[in-house]
Amino acid sequence: MNPTIGVLALQGDVREHLTVLRSLGADPISVRRPAELAACDGLVIPGGESTTMVKLARIFDLLEPLRDAVRGGLPAFGTCAGMIMLADRIEDGAVGQETIGGLHITVRRNAFGRQVDSFEEDLHVEGLADQVRAVFIRAPWVEAVDDDVEVLARVEDGPAAGRIVAVRQGPLMATSFHPEVGSDGRVHGMFVDLVRSA
Repeated sequence: MNPTIGVLALQGDVREHLTVLRSLGADPISVRRPAELAACDGLVIPGGESTTMVKLARIFDLLEPLRDAVRGGLPAFGTCAGMIMLADRIEDGAVGQETIGGLHITVRRNAFGRQVDSFEEDLHVEGLADQVRAVFIRAPWVEAVDDDVEVLARVEDGPAAGRIVAVRQGPLMATSFHPEVGSDGRVHGMFVDLVRSA
Protein backbone atom coordinates (compact mmCIF):
# COMPACT_ATOMS: atom_id res chain seq x y z
CA MET A 1 0.00 0.00 0.00
CA ASN A 2 1.40 3.39 -1.00
CA PRO A 3 1.36 5.94 1.82
CA THR A 4 -0.44 9.24 1.25
CA ILE A 5 2.12 11.93 1.97
CA GLY A 6 1.00 15.53 1.98
CA VAL A 7 3.13 18.51 1.05
CA LEU A 8 2.12 21.69 2.86
CA ALA A 9 1.24 23.86 -0.14
CA LEU A 10 1.31 27.37 1.28
CA GLN A 11 4.67 28.43 -0.17
CA GLY A 12 7.95 26.98 -1.40
CA ASP A 13 9.07 24.01 -3.53
CA VAL A 14 5.74 22.18 -3.39
CA ARG A 15 5.84 20.74 -6.93
CA GLU A 16 9.42 19.49 -6.52
CA HIS A 17 8.57 17.61 -3.31
CA LEU A 18 5.45 16.09 -4.92
CA THR A 19 7.58 14.87 -7.85
CA VAL A 20 10.22 13.22 -5.63
CA LEU A 21 7.60 11.55 -3.42
CA ARG A 22 5.74 10.20 -6.46
CA SER A 23 9.00 8.75 -7.83
CA LEU A 24 9.44 6.86 -4.54
CA GLY A 25 6.06 5.13 -4.73
CA ALA A 26 4.14 7.42 -2.38
CA ASP A 27 0.79 9.02 -3.22
CA PRO A 28 1.57 12.71 -2.68
CA ILE A 29 -1.11 15.37 -2.25
CA SER A 30 -1.03 19.14 -1.76
CA VAL A 31 -2.27 20.23 1.67
CA ARG A 32 -3.98 23.60 2.14
CA ARG A 33 -7.01 22.58 4.21
CA PRO A 34 -7.54 20.59 7.43
CA ALA A 35 -9.50 17.91 5.51
CA GLU A 36 -6.50 17.32 3.22
CA LEU A 37 -4.20 17.08 6.23
CA ALA A 38 -6.52 14.52 7.82
CA ALA A 39 -6.07 12.24 4.78
CA CYS A 40 -2.26 12.09 5.18
CA ASP A 41 -0.06 9.30 6.52
CA GLY A 42 2.86 11.76 6.57
CA LEU A 43 3.57 15.41 5.80
CA VAL A 44 6.42 17.34 4.16
CA ILE A 45 6.82 20.98 5.18
CA PRO A 46 8.86 22.62 2.41
CA GLY A 47 11.20 25.56 2.39
CA GLY A 48 9.90 29.09 1.97
CA GLU A 49 9.70 31.94 4.46
CA SER A 50 8.83 30.59 7.90
CA THR A 51 7.00 33.66 9.24
CA THR A 52 4.90 33.91 6.07
CA MET A 53 4.11 30.18 6.23
CA VAL A 54 2.81 30.51 9.80
CA LYS A 55 0.63 33.50 8.82
CA LEU A 56 -0.78 31.59 5.84
CA ALA A 57 -1.38 28.49 8.00
CA ARG A 58 -3.45 30.71 10.32
CA ILE A 59 -5.40 32.21 7.41
CA PHE A 60 -6.20 28.70 6.11
CA ASP A 61 -7.16 27.52 9.66
CA LEU A 62 -4.33 24.98 9.45
CA LEU A 63 -1.98 25.99 12.28
CA GLU A 64 -3.78 24.25 15.14
CA PRO A 65 -4.62 21.13 13.05
CA LEU A 66 -0.92 20.93 12.10
CA ARG A 67 0.11 21.18 15.76
CA ASP A 68 -2.46 18.57 16.76
CA ALA A 69 -1.36 16.20 13.97
CA VAL A 70 2.34 16.43 14.91
CA ARG A 71 1.53 16.03 18.63
CA GLY A 72 -0.60 13.02 17.68
CA GLY A 73 2.34 11.30 16.00
CA LEU A 74 1.91 12.18 12.31
CA PRO A 75 5.31 11.67 10.64
CA ALA A 76 6.57 15.02 9.35
CA PHE A 77 9.64 16.11 7.39
CA GLY A 78 10.64 19.77 7.36
CA THR A 79 13.16 21.19 4.88
CA CYS A 80 14.81 24.59 5.43
CA ALA A 81 11.90 26.79 6.60
CA GLY A 82 10.08 23.53 7.34
CA MET A 83 12.80 22.74 9.89
CA ILE A 84 12.07 26.08 11.57
CA MET A 85 8.34 25.30 11.50
CA LEU A 86 8.90 21.99 13.33
CA ALA A 87 11.38 23.36 15.88
CA ASP A 88 10.33 23.95 19.48
CA ARG A 89 12.77 26.86 19.87
CA ILE A 90 14.06 29.58 17.49
CA GLU A 91 17.09 31.88 17.71
CA ASP A 92 16.97 35.10 15.65
CA GLY A 93 13.28 34.60 14.89
CA ALA A 94 10.90 37.41 14.04
CA VAL A 95 9.25 39.05 17.05
CA GLY A 96 6.54 36.70 18.32
CA GLN A 97 7.32 34.07 15.67
CA GLU A 98 5.29 30.90 16.15
CA THR A 99 6.01 27.35 15.06
CA ILE A 100 4.18 24.05 14.80
CA GLY A 101 6.74 22.58 17.18
CA GLY A 102 7.31 18.98 18.14
CA LEU A 103 10.98 18.69 17.25
CA HIS A 104 13.09 19.14 20.39
CA ILE A 105 15.70 21.41 18.83
CA THR A 106 16.81 25.04 18.83
CA VAL A 107 17.12 26.41 15.29
CA ARG A 108 18.95 29.57 14.24
CA ARG A 109 17.00 31.26 11.46
CA ASN A 110 18.99 32.43 8.38
CA ALA A 111 22.12 31.09 10.12
CA PHE A 112 24.14 30.75 6.92
CA GLY A 113 23.37 34.31 5.81
CA ARG A 114 21.40 35.96 3.06
CA GLN A 115 20.34 34.64 -0.37
CA VAL A 116 23.73 35.66 -1.79
CA ASP A 117 25.41 33.32 0.73
CA SER A 118 23.61 30.24 -0.60
CA PHE A 119 25.89 27.28 -1.33
CA GLU A 120 26.12 23.56 -2.06
CA GLU A 121 28.13 20.91 -0.22
CA ASP A 122 28.50 17.14 -0.23
CA LEU A 123 27.41 15.72 3.14
CA HIS A 124 27.55 12.34 4.83
CA VAL A 125 24.01 11.57 6.04
CA GLU A 126 23.59 8.90 8.71
CA GLY A 127 22.03 5.80 7.16
CA LEU A 128 23.05 6.57 3.56
CA ALA A 129 26.10 4.94 1.96
CA ASP A 130 27.20 7.75 -0.33
CA GLN A 131 27.32 11.50 0.19
CA VAL A 132 24.31 13.71 -0.54
CA ARG A 133 24.68 16.93 -2.55
CA ALA A 134 23.05 19.45 -0.21
CA VAL A 135 21.74 22.83 -1.43
CA PHE A 136 21.55 25.54 1.25
CA ILE A 137 19.44 28.66 0.50
CA ARG A 138 19.12 31.23 3.31
CA ALA A 139 19.23 28.16 5.49
CA PRO A 140 18.90 27.66 9.24
CA TRP A 141 21.14 25.40 11.28
CA VAL A 142 20.46 23.55 14.52
CA GLU A 143 22.02 25.25 17.54
CA ALA A 144 21.07 22.58 20.09
CA VAL A 145 19.30 19.24 20.30
CA ASP A 146 17.67 17.47 23.24
CA ASP A 147 18.79 13.96 24.18
CA ASP A 148 16.01 12.29 22.17
CA VAL A 149 17.12 13.85 18.86
CA GLU A 150 19.46 11.96 16.52
CA VAL A 151 21.89 14.08 14.47
CA LEU A 152 21.90 12.82 10.87
CA ALA A 153 24.32 15.28 9.23
CA ARG A 154 26.70 18.13 9.95
CA VAL A 155 28.44 20.65 7.69
CA GLU A 156 31.84 19.18 6.90
CA ASP A 157 33.86 22.11 5.50
CA GLY A 158 34.30 25.85 5.77
CA PRO A 159 33.53 28.29 8.58
CA ALA A 160 30.31 26.46 9.53
CA ALA A 161 32.00 23.04 9.84
CA GLY A 162 30.35 20.97 12.57
CA ARG A 163 26.99 22.74 12.42
CA ILE A 164 24.02 20.36 12.58
CA VAL A 165 21.95 20.38 9.37
CA ALA A 166 19.83 17.19 9.55
CA VAL A 167 18.03 15.56 12.48
CA ARG A 168 15.49 12.86 13.31
CA GLN A 169 13.32 12.41 16.41
CA GLY A 170 10.83 9.57 16.37
CA PRO A 171 8.47 10.23 13.43
CA LEU A 172 9.95 13.70 12.76
CA MET A 173 12.79 14.56 10.39
CA ALA A 174 14.27 17.88 9.32
CA THR A 175 17.04 19.19 7.09
CA SER A 176 18.50 22.69 6.73
CA PHE A 177 19.06 21.97 3.05
CA HIS A 178 16.73 21.34 0.09
CA PRO A 179 16.80 17.61 -0.80
CA GLU A 180 14.07 18.17 -3.40
CA VAL A 181 16.59 20.05 -5.59
CA GLY A 182 18.36 17.70 -7.99
CA SER A 183 17.75 14.05 -8.78
CA ASP A 184 18.78 12.34 -5.51
CA GLY A 185 15.66 11.08 -3.74
CA ARG A 186 17.42 9.21 -0.93
CA VAL A 187 16.68 11.69 1.86
CA HIS A 188 12.99 11.67 0.92
CA GLY A 189 13.30 7.88 0.76
CA MET A 190 14.34 7.87 4.43
CA PHE A 191 11.16 9.79 5.23
CA VAL A 192 8.93 7.52 3.11
CA ASP A 193 10.41 4.53 4.99
CA LEU A 194 9.71 6.32 8.28
CA VAL A 195 6.07 6.87 7.23
CA ARG A 196 5.69 3.23 6.19
CA SER A 197 7.03 2.02 9.53
CA ALA A 198 4.94 4.41 11.65
